[in-house]
Amino acid sequence: MIPSTRGITPLRQRMIDDMRMRKLGPKTQTAYIRAVRKFAGYLGRSPDTAAAEDLRAFQLFLINHGVSSITLNATITGLKFFFEVTVDRAECISKMQPVPVPRKLPVVLSREEVARLIASAPNLKYQTVLSVAYGAGLRAHEVISLKVGDIDSQRMVLRVEQGKGQQDRYAMLSPVLLERLRAWWREARAQGRMLHSGWLFPGRDPIYPLSTRQINRAIHFAATAAKIDKRVSMHTLRHSFATHLLEQKVDIRVIQVLLGHRRLETTALYAHVATEILREVVSPIEGLRPT
Repeated sequence: MIPSTRGITPLRQRMIDDMRMRKLGPKTQTAYIRAVRKFAGYLGRSPDTAAAEDLRAFQLFLINHGVSSITLNATITGLKFFFEVTVDRAECISKMQPVPVPRKLPVVLSREEVARLIASAPNLKYQTVLSVAYGAGLRAHEVISLKVGDIDSQRMVLRVEQGKGQQDRYAMLSPVLLERLRAWWREARAQGRMLHSGWLFPGRDPIYPLSTRQINRAIHFAATAAKIDKRVSMHTLRHSFATHLLEQKVDIRVIQVLLGHRRLETTALYAHVATEILREVVSPIEGLRPT
């Protein structure tokens, strides 16, 4: 949610206004405010009175307390906005430096594990939710944001509105996935759980969609029921979608478009986990002749 404007200082209000002027997303605004609030708590006074050495010391404080690289860089980004934009003191941030983030390979399920996972979901609604996440490679928030009208069975695509980076795109809609969606639509309509042109996956109150917490709970339940020992999340299905497409020899640039990645380098990560492709590579040792 966008930070509340009630009972706040003029300085924080100015920062909120600066973020709104630039149309930063609600999550970004919340993260930036959290970063400045954390620094103010450390400093013990208004953050706009800080010097460059105070910020340098704050970064060392965070590192000494075991803050992860991702959290540290996010905090620096929020403070950078505050000092460069809101208080116009860019020199203050000069001694804070982002740190490298270790790149870990994503967890990928086999096709058999995906099938077991989907079949083990609590009910048809969640089976369909997981099918969409895997079958179209969508993020969790993209799945729950789908509406009935986003299904285009003529063109066999799903319309994804305002995905990551506030970008619209089309995702693939396979015949199998379309049949699963139709089965869910028939059941939900028969039970009066889906409004006309409403959410494809409504919550208990059909006016609102399912929450990410609900679908995360469902996928963890399914992973346990399916006896999958890997660390499974909704994003695991997206990783599996991309990896399996790469193993099917789909052009990586097509996969980039389907995933909505801005940079090809992000998509190229899946080449490291496409084990079927790795198994097809012939090692040079095979060409050696005994001497």
